[in-house]
Amino acid sequence: QVQFVESGGGLVKPGEPLTLSCAVSGSSSGFSAMGWYRKPPGKQRELVASIFGTGRTYSPGAGEGRFSISGDFAKNTVNLQTVSLKPEDTAVYYCCAGQSILTHCGPGIQVTVSS
Repeated sequence: QVQFVESGGGLVKPGEPLTLSCAVSGSSSGFSAMGWYRKPPGKQRELVASIFGTGRTYSPGAGEGRFSISGDFAKNTVNLQTVSLKPEDTAVYYCCAGQSILTHCGPGIQVTVSS
């Protein structure tokens, strides 16, 4: 069973930085893709960024390119960082992992951006 330990969320002021961290376990074959989705209140879940075992990253547009992703596939850890949060970044952030595509996700961690 794939398990996720997500950390780094909470209440943050606009303009402040954020780092979300995630450790994934439970796959005997490891993972070749890891990433972060988010679900803003009242909206659909959206992909923020993903990273692949080749080192390639993908950021489709959620967060307006203000987020960067890094990962260690030997340790199955993935981080999501931004230098400046906006109120519209308020969401539940989900760490996800899989083989080529993100098939498993953690329970999510709340990030609230408010002054």
